[in-house]
Amino acid sequence: MHIRFLRASRGSGASALKFAVDGARNATLALWKTQSARRTCTRQAAAYIGSMCGRITQKSNLKALGLGLVEPAADTPFVPRFNGAPGQLHWVIRQHPETGARSLDPLFWGLIPRWVKEANGGRKPINAKAETIASLPSFRDAYKKRRCIVPVDSFFEWKPIPGSRAKQPFAIGMRDAKPFALAGIWENWKRPDSEEWVRSFCVITTEANAVLADVHDRMPVILPPEAYDHWLSPLDPDPRDLLKPFDATLMHKWPISTRVGKPAEDDARILEPVAQSGPSTPDGPPSLFGSSG
Repeated sequence: MHIRFLRASRGSGASALKFAVDGARNATLALWKTQSARRTCTRQAAAYIGSMCGRITQKSNLKALGLGLVEPAADTPFVPRFNGAPGQLHWVIRQHPETGARSLDPLFWGLIPRWVKEANGGRKPINAKAETIASLPSFRDAYKKRRCIVPVDSFFEWKPIPGSRAKQPFAIGMRDAKPFALAGIWENWKRPDSEEWVRSFCVITTEANAVLADVHDRMPVILPPEAYDHWLSPLDPDPRDLLKPFDATLMHKWPISTRVGKPAEDDARILEPVAQSGPSTPDGPPSLFGSSG
């Protein structure tokens, strides 16, 4: 089976451009669809709960996740993610550096720089700080040449509960409930013991805005629609003006079940609001926070 992505609706000069996805990508997409693949990721992903932006949701259909940049083929296989974790495949928007054509592809979350020699790919960072991404060897080349967009419906973060070892998980999204764009970088790495190419990505973080400030001191860089073209274009090697906190008035958060701590718990109920542990917060759905203690 060949998966094809139609011509991008923006940023492409070709009139009928299509992407033919190679056998390796088909194989990884098939792997993603199996429950056994999800179970093998559980142990690795659970270790990232303390990281900023260590879980995401991609539950909308592929057309919505294309963010108006990519129009996926109608027969493209899709499995929604309600509790997406590192080590798993997630949808990423990329731009071809020569043609300007854009594609929506499944990439592994956990960046593997192309110069890594370890057979297991090394440490695979899931986040890169905006303040150091242009200078650190693990990120600087991808930041200059291989920027991407990670379309999500929400992401999760854990808030410490005073006087307790437990943490309260929160889902964070847009007030209009539409998918939005996280700024990322991607790499293409060839396994040293085979001819297999592995495509991977990580999410860029910056200082928290008012919605996240009482939960975590960092947040993922969120790109407004007017910045998509600038971010994806390779013409600007250092678009650091885009690496800033997003407008807090457009966002909200709500407490969710601790089930989210287990990546195997990947269903729509993960996003259902629950009563919040500890002090109340003014952010989130009024019907929820009006009754929380």
